[in-house]
Amino acid sequence: MKKPVTRVVASAVTMISLLGVTSLCVAAAPLKEIAPTGTLRVGVVEAPDAGTFFVAKDPTTHAVHGVTVDLGADLAHELGVPVTYVVFPNSGACTEATHSGAVDVAFMPVDALRRQQVVFGPAYYQVESTYLVSGQSKITDLAGVDQPGVRVVGISNTTTIRASARTLHHTVPKPIDSVQAAVEAMRSGQADALALGRDTLKPIMAQLPGSRIVPGGFQQTSISIAVPPGRPAALAYVSTFLEHAKTSGAVRRAFDAAGLQDEPIAAASQ
Repeated sequence: MKKPVTRVVASAVTMISLLGVTSLCVAAAPLKEIAPTGTLRVGVVEAPDAGTFFVAKDPTTHAVHGVTVDLGADLAHELGVPVTYVVFPNSGACTEATHSGAVDVAFMPVDALRRQQVVFGPAYYQVESTYLVSGQSKITDLAGVDQPGVRVVGISNTTTIRASARTLHHTVPKPIDSVQAAVEAMRSGQADALALGRDTLKPIMAQLPGSRIVPGGFQQTSISIAVPPGRPAALAYVSTFLEHAKTSGAVRRAFDAAGLQDEPIAAASQ
């Protein structure tokens, strides 16, 4: 992770030129909108393992690491301001903090309800939501999850649990506050299936012997950059930043550093 820098942003015109932003007016004060406190506050969401979206904490230093940490550091570096990470147990809490302006920028899965709370820029990853099922459950496919008596858990106030609830007709997913707590529910035999992004479920499967990820999925969406509403200059700036990060290889490097060499980057916006 890059160390935050504190160089003067009088060089913003040069930086914007390097990013290819010829139409964004510096007089619109994008920095004031993006980092009004002088420090870029990046909302991130914790899980046992870092992935395309979730971050993990170092057990010794408690510093967070993951793709969104690296992208936040890159954005702060371009802006010339320090960065701090505000860690949340789930993306719903991160969404609410972004909506209120308690954080300046975040990366999160997109759905219709969330679009009413924050403003999204481009995507950097396309995610499929599916289920991890326990070995004891004997479930082998999506239809097997949607049966009376099957105990499904998901993360509270997220796009995934909302999509799970829409698509299940014979059982109802139970909301749990964090990924770690949901994994513990599976481990202790209190749940038969866990609804989550496929990429996040892969390392979890290794922690739960006998568990498996069912074929197919019940939701496809994007993980995109987001800012609070009412900050058009911030949205324009971070949108250009993320598109450049995709084409320059910065997102690819963040994926590779997190051990996600096989995960594809979302295509550039048209």
